[in-house]
Amino acid sequence: MSGNGVAVKTSGLVHIYRADGHDVAALAGVDLAVAPGDTLALLGPSGSGKSTLLTLCGGLLRPSAGRLSVGEHELTTMTERELDVMRARDVGMMLQGASRNLIPYLTPRENVAFAQGAARKAGKEVPVPGEVLEQVGMDEHADAALKDLTPGHLQLTALAVGVAARPGLLLADEPTSQLHHDAKATVLQAISDINATNGTTVVLVTHDPDVASAMGRTITIRDGRIGAEGRDGEEYAVVTADGSLPLPPHVLDDLPPGTLVRVHHTENGWQLHPLDEGDER
Repeated sequence: MSGNGVAVKTSGLVHIYRADGHDVAALAGVDLAVAPGDTLALLGPSGSGKSTLLTLCGGLLRPSAGRLSVGEHELTTMTERELDVMRARDVGMMLQGASRNLIPYLTPRENVAFAQGAARKAGKEVPVPGEVLEQVGMDEHADAALKDLTPGHLQLTALAVGVAARPGLLLADEPTSQLHHDAKATVLQAISDINATNGTTVVLVTHDPDVASAMGRTITIRDGRIGAEGRDGEEYAVVTADGSLPLPPHVLDDLPPGTLVRVHHTENGWQLHPLDEGDER
C-alpha cells in the first residue's frame, strides 16, 4: 500500500441548519478519528446526520462549531479558494446516484479527463485517464456512450471520476445503492482495490449491511452523535467527550431511560450491571 491516504479528525463537530423557521442540529458534537488508509462506513437512520458529516468532510458545508481536519488542512479556518484547492488535490467525492457525478454527453475517458482539470490547474500530477479506468475495470468501455452502459458500469465510471486525481480521501454517499448483487460486489471490490493499491482513505455512507461489513470500521450516527462503532463484526458503544454513553436501541429495550446501573472495573475491563429491585440504592 502506498502512503497516499490522509487522516480525518473531528472534535466537537456541530452543524445546525434552519428548517421551517427552526434551528435543527444535524450534528451535535461528533468526535471522530480516521487514520490514513482506513476504510470506514457511516451507518444510521435517515436524517441522523451521516450524509451531513460526509459533506462537511468534503468542505462543501461549513460546520457551526467544533474542529474538522483532513490531512494537514483545518477546514474550519480555510477560505473558499483554499477549500477548492484541497478538493482538487486531496479529496474525491461520489454523490449518491451515478448520474450526479457524470457529464452525460461525455465518454468515461472524457469524464475522467474533465474531473482531473482542477487538479492539474492546482499543480498536481495526475495519471492518464485510461490508467484510472483500468484500475476500476472500465478500460474496455472507456470510449462508450454513457447511455449504453449498465448501472454497474456507470457507478464504476463515477468511482473513476471520484479518484481521477488520486486523492488521499474518497468520500462516497451510498455508492452501491440500486445495484444488483453482482454489480454491487464489483463496485465494492474496486473501492477495496483503490484502498489497497493507492492507500486512499475511504469514508462512505450506506444503509447496506453487506457494504458496511466490507469496510474496516463502522460508525453508527444517531441523532447527530456517534452512537456505536463496529470492528471485526463486534459493535461497541462509544463514550462521548462529556462522559455520556449512547446505548444501541436493542440494549435500550432491556435498559430503558431511567434505569440505574453500576459501572465497575473487573479483570476483563469495565462492566455495566443494572440494579435489581432488591438491590440497595
